[in-house]
Amino acid sequence: MSQFSTLDNYFTEKREEHLDELKQFLRIPSISSLSEHKEDMQKGANWLAESLTKAGLENVLVDKTKGHPVVYADWLHAEGKPTMLVYGHYDVQPVDPLNLWESEPFEPQVRDNKLYARGASDDKGQVFMHVKAIEALLQTEGTLPVNVKFLIEGEEEVGSPNLEEYLQEHKEKLAADVIVISDTGMQGPDQPAVCYGLRGLCGLQIDVKGAKGDLHSGLYGGGVQNSIHALVSILDSFRDAEGTILIEGFYENVRPLLEEERQAYVALDFDEEELKKEVGVEELFGEKGYSHLERVWTRPTLELNGIFGGFSGEGIKTVLPSEASAKITCRLVPDQEPDEIVAKLKAHIEKNKPTGITVTVTEFDKGKPFITPFDHPAIQAAGRSYEKVYNVPTAYTRGGGSIPIVAAFDEIFEIPVVLMGFGLSSENFHAPNEHFHLENFDQGLRVIGDYFYELAQISKEDLKK
Repeated sequence: MSQFSTLDNYFTEKREEHLDELKQFLRIPSISSLSEHKEDMQKGANWLAESLTKAGLENVLVDKTKGHPVVYADWLHAEGKPTMLVYGHYDVQPVDPLNLWESEPFEPQVRDNKLYARGASDDKGQVFMHVKAIEALLQTEGTLPVNVKFLIEGEEEVGSPNLEEYLQEHKEKLAADVIVISDTGMQGPDQPAVCYGLRGLCGLQIDVKGAKGDLHSGLYGGGVQNSIHALVSILDSFRDAEGTILIEGFYENVRPLLEEERQAYVALDFDEEELKKEVGVEELFGEKGYSHLERVWTRPTLELNGIFGGFSGEGIKTVLPSEASAKITCRLVPDQEPDEIVAKLKAHIEKNKPTGITVTVTEFDKGKPFITPFDHPAIQAAGRSYEKVYNVPTAYTRGGGSIPIVAAFDEIFEIPVVLMGFGLSSENFHAPNEHFHLENFDQGLRVIGDYFYELAQISKEDLKK
């Protein structure tokens, strides 16, 4: 019997047992953002540590941080073979508004072959799959084809404020040849995807101040600067009518899109007409010369997220507002540096601010972009494992969003990062009625199990390329 068939039989035989265990994990309300759930966070970490121990992992540790604990485990007996570091998180988002849930968020239910619970898809279900893949290999083979380390944190949903420091302090213990993360999604139902890049992020708030207080527009209009007009003038200077960003030097470090990547995106046959219907617009928008996927995966952005100031109540109030503010964010691509982009934004604002006002700029969260070349052996090996199970070609994609800690892994360890997720964008993570399609739970277990064997065929030297 082949190794794959052995794993397949094991997962089939243990399916209900595994689902029951996952439900136990999901019943723990490990909400990292709410202080009243501090004990639940500890329970979640302890439960995971017990599960890792049961699976056959060694050196299992619930380790303290300045916030919620991280869980570490390893198995290091595959001499000369690569070491995989599996990262994930056991914390979950809050559940409100509770009245929109069709079942209790921490009482898992299976409906239409979907498992409903907070954390089912993001990220407890996907972390659990890696644990069970290890268990299956050790139970059926008595060994693993590669070395494995686990690092599962409890603060991803609040921005991982303590993880980067932990990575630096334990860099030697966490050393590996490849990092594998299952906290992303597939391209669609029965359309597996390996995500090989994510955009970075920087954000600002612009506060414009004019007169010391709101002024009567009849007495002062036309003679004193209006803060909202001034703010709009600044904001209008950021982009042209086609969406090209006008900040001096904004594009100078943007890594060009490879022709091989462009052809891979064309092969996805993305339906832009269907997207228009989905989001309710008549036309898409963006830089000329780029498809929608290229715009949202490989090009940087500058977007207004909110504008506020002046009178917005019913009727009209004839005033010159004293203050106006806007929040903006930029999505960044390799090789843009968040600090450099913020400095260029500030210089642009100072250069383009109208007379008669003062401007204050407040910086918000920053995260670097990340990319592992899509033809890297570790990425291609993941694609082969997906194809073996799903029997369709794997899509190689970038993500338009940002996961700052991924860039931190990339920068600190300088090893390939493989984002092989099994969720779907329709699964309501961060929203009421979060769920996980169990066909992807079943197939994902087999993909992960096979990936260990695929990775074992790659030399450590080739993984460094």
